[in-house]
Amino acid sequence: MSPTENPLLHVTGLEKSFGANRVLAGVDLEVRRGDVLVLIGPSGSGKTTVLRCLNGLETPDAGVVAFEGGPRVDFGAKVTKRDRTALRDRSAMVFQHHNLFPHLTVIQNVMEGPVQAHGVPRAAAAERAERLLARVGLSEKRNAYPSELSGGQQQRVGIVRALALEPQLLLFDEPTSALDPELVGEVLTVLRELANEGWTMVIVTHELGFAREVADEVLFFDEGVIVERGAPSELLRQPKKERTRRFLNRLLRPLDGPDPASDDGS
Repeated sequence: MSPTENPLLHVTGLEKSFGANRVLAGVDLEVRRGDVLVLIGPSGSGKTTVLRCLNGLETPDAGVVAFEGGPRVDFGAKVTKRDRTALRDRSAMVFQHHNLFPHLTVIQNVMEGPVQAHGVPRAAAAERAERLLARVGLSEKRNAYPSELSGGQQQRVGIVRALALEPQLLLFDEPTSALDPELVGEVLTVLRELANEGWTMVIVTHELGFAREVADEVLFFDEGVIVERGAPSELLRQPKKERTRRFLNRLLRPLDGPDPASDDGS
């Protein structure tokens, strides 16, 4: 990224520990408006914690999270509830397991955030919800309850619920990991469409073929730090770091076939 460009999001020195377990050990990243940033890495490497810190769901021990035009939250100083709320007002998160309200219908789930968090009138929230549900092919499910939907449909509702908040930044935490394989495609299709429409997104995923298609930049995490970052055409095919290479060799062989340059000769 050119230093002359002003990012939508600028993060410096993000640190987080849970007891003696240091999960983030000084993370710096930037997200330009309209870009898709993909975070990859082994389980426990800190990817999800980064998303939760950006959305105000976790409070880092140190670091600065700054959005263009504000807020700018310095976690080395006193952090207030208003600071965390300000972060949530700029971003929306889609979780692995949908997290829909089981007692609300689909359209009520989508309306809840705009009405309760942003004070949008119910009529306007309903109109927005109807439009977004039609966009992902779920208009006919507007009055269904989450238990009546497939996993893929539930995740699409989760995406619509995030879009209804009209955030500047969309955060996705392994959005397909809880789905049966045959349902993954319908969710990835929606994400591709959002990328093509210019939504700014940070996505944690193991779907590396998808990352190749949509990412502007890929960050490889391990042990709480960014080991390597780069364009998907470079990092996913010719990583510079040995640790990145070992990780990708395990995941990319089903996509690319055996790696003739593998260290173990297989």
